[in-house]
Amino acid sequence: MSLPSLRIGHGIDAHRFIPGRPLMLGGVHVPYERGLLGHSDGDAIAHALADAMLGAAAMGDMGRFFPSNDPRWKDTSGCDFLSRVAETIREAGWMLVSAHVVAVAEEPRLAPHLDAMAHAMAQALGVADTAVHVGATTTDGMGFPGRGEGVWASATVLLAPV
Repeated sequence: MSLPSLRIGHGIDAHRFIPGRPLMLGGVHVPYERGLLGHSDGDAIAHALADAMLGAAAMGDMGRFFPSNDPRWKDTSGCDFLSRVAETIREAGWMLVSAHVVAVAEEPRLAPHLDAMAHAMAQALGVADTAVHVGATTTDGMGFPGRGEGVWASATVLLAPV
């Protein structure tokens, strides 16, 4: 008996907080006095998910497709990256089956925004809302997220052949 070809991917991303920029996470504007530093919008949640998908498809990572020294990607939204990655993996013969992303941040509290993030990213990926889950946790004051210096995100995905 032959098993279907499935691929698992894991991606991580982290960005530091800076003043004077909106906070975008999971494709959603989260009200907060600081945003995340990055050449694009700094959306660590969407970036971790994009990296997980590209890794599962054995296609590299975001830096390969969207280098931070390329002015085309300046201020690009995380959901735009996700749409492009979804198209890229579909062209390579893969589709997203399931994604789980966890954001690590002491502040701001992300729980009120998690469903909106999952919805926004599922829309960008062209999958059902139930295929994307977003969770959040804190580090109880440990490390850079615990000191309120930024956001770290981890994503795990399952891909199947189209």
